[in-house]
Amino acid sequence: MERLNSDLYLQNCYIMKENERLRKKAQILNQENQALLSELKQKLSKGSSKGNASSKSIPDLNLSSASVTNPSNSTN
Repeated sequence: MERLNSDLYLQNCYIMKENERLRKKAQILNQENQALLSELKQKLSKGSSKGNASSKSIPDLNLSSASVTNPSNSTN
């Protein structure tokens, strides 16, 4: 029983470590995404002032990334 408990403990530690690594990667990707979105909005606003861009709005991608930007919701 102790051996099984030790194995499960090690697996849990590995999973928590991997979860933290993935959370950090997701945060970095979200930051890159926000920077690209900002750049795109700037380009479109410059283009629309010249009359070259369409009047379509850019969707707010933050609505779907709330779990990525708030890691305190984790159950670990």
